[in-house]
Amino acid sequence: MTSNVFAGPQLPLDDRAGDGYDYMDTAKSAGWTVIAQWGGEGYDFGAWPYIIGFARQAKDANGKRHFGYGLYVEGDTTTKYFDNLDACKEAIDRDAHFFWKTGQSDGPKGVPEKFEKLPAQ
Repeated sequence: MTSNVFAGPQLPLDDRAGDGYDYMDTAKSAGWTVIAQWGGEGYDFGAWPYIIGFARQAKDANGKRHFGYGLYVEGDTTTKYFDNLDACKEAIDRDAHFFWKTGQSDGPKGVPEKFEKLPAQ
């Protein structure tokens, strides 16, 4: 999985005026889409209002599309951009696996310990 140095629109900083639900509106206003469900069966991604994932697309100055993934965890935000959709999806898959494995999010039964053993769906 590779991410590039594209410095596209970042998730906005959390102003701490509300909770994660309020932050979803802030991020949406900045062009981000909430990742509500993930995986073939539509399992929870994150644990609202504490852990929330976001996605978006952005173009660089040359018109090349980049795929953004942002994560909000109890007020802290991170943003990464990827050159292709598959790399972005893998980053989201890895975090979803972690949240499911650790019980921080409702996911499939029998989540394997290692990400590489997670079924493709």
